[in-house]
Amino acid sequence: MKQIMARRFVPVAKKVEERVAGYRELGTDGGPWIEGYLSLGSRSIPRVSTRLDRSDRLGALRVRLGFGRDRYRVLPGLYAIGAPGRDSPVLVSANYKLSFDALRRELGGLDLWILVIDTKGVNVWCAAGKGSFGTAELVAKIGRCRLGEIVSHRELILPQLGAAGVSGPEMRKASGFRAVWGPVRARDIPGFLAAGKKKTQAMSRVSFGLGERLLLAPIEIVHAWPALLAALGLGLLAGLPFGPGWAGRSLAVAIVLVGAVLAGAAGFPALLFVLPTRSFAIKGALLGVAWGGLASWVFHLPMGLATGLSLVSSALVAWIGLNFTGSTTFTSPSGAAKEVERTIWPAAIGTGAGLVLAALSIALRF
Repeated sequence: MKQIMARRFVPVAKKVEERVAGYRELGTDGGPWIEGYLSLGSRSIPRVSTRLDRSDRLGALRVRLGFGRDRYRVLPGLYAIGAPGRDSPVLVSANYKLSFDALRRELGGLDLWILVIDTKGVNVWCAAGKGSFGTAELVAKIGRCRLGEIVSHRELILPQLGAAGVSGPEMRKASGFRAVWGPVRARDIPGFLAAGKKKTQAMSRVSFGLGERLLLAPIEIVHAWPALLAALGLGLLAGLPFGPGWAGRSLAVAIVLVGAVLAGAAGFPALLFVLPTRSFAIKGALLGVAWGGLASWVFHLPMGLATGLSLVSSALVAWIGLNFTGSTTFTSPSGAAKEVERTIWPAAIGTGAGLVLAALSIALRF
């Protein structure tokens, strides 16, 4: 009992210190995006800026390149935008800071609350598929934040892309709060709220345009560094024995294999809707064969070497292409998992056969 009473009467200053310490544990001190704290009795709620500064943009660039992504989070909990009151709307977001930033930068001039749930640093869409953006976590966070003491209404605005993980009826039964599904994009939230929480068809439509697809390329290239190093190493080995023309052959092989990595990381998402079939693995395999054949023709490689490199390129692009299954609107988690399982052995066999054929072609000169 004494411990419970002590927790209830912790000074506001101490709560602020604890929250700041929590941010530091996550690799961020809260920084300039926290403008201050809104005091409600004994509670202290961070007030969030709607402007992204240089540190936010640099952090986003770092994460886009694949560095520190797992630690790019905000603490789960309740945040204030502007000067919200008891009747102000409550938006729900993931604790992945890139998602959180994309939301808050669109809310300038509004007064509302943001309830951030613990998605383990994963964005809303992926977290909904994995279960961390789900009913249980949302209900638990409503209780821990004592949201019913903050607002007079019983309504939460959830992102449409989180619908796969949250059951509205179960949430209402467990917490008393009902779910209102907001627009796909954060930029439509002001219009959605101004229209009385009504969505247009455009607000509900999910797009995956060229710019959005290419936005994923840098992180795939960075993550493919082992394949890039292997490609350069194989290019060097292709020069053995170091006889006439070895430098040209090494360079050609390296370009073909490095180009295959780039074709998978950047070419695949760019051509996603042009490549035939719905299977990502087959799309990648076709693109890999096309690249391997074209590059081999440009460098006038012998048939055996060209065929071997095309097999390796096909397997490599197909495997990299599978990384994009979780980034589109026409795949499901179970379907993506099955395709990965079906692709492992064909990709491994294709890579092995291609390397053997390329080695024999170099050794026997065919």
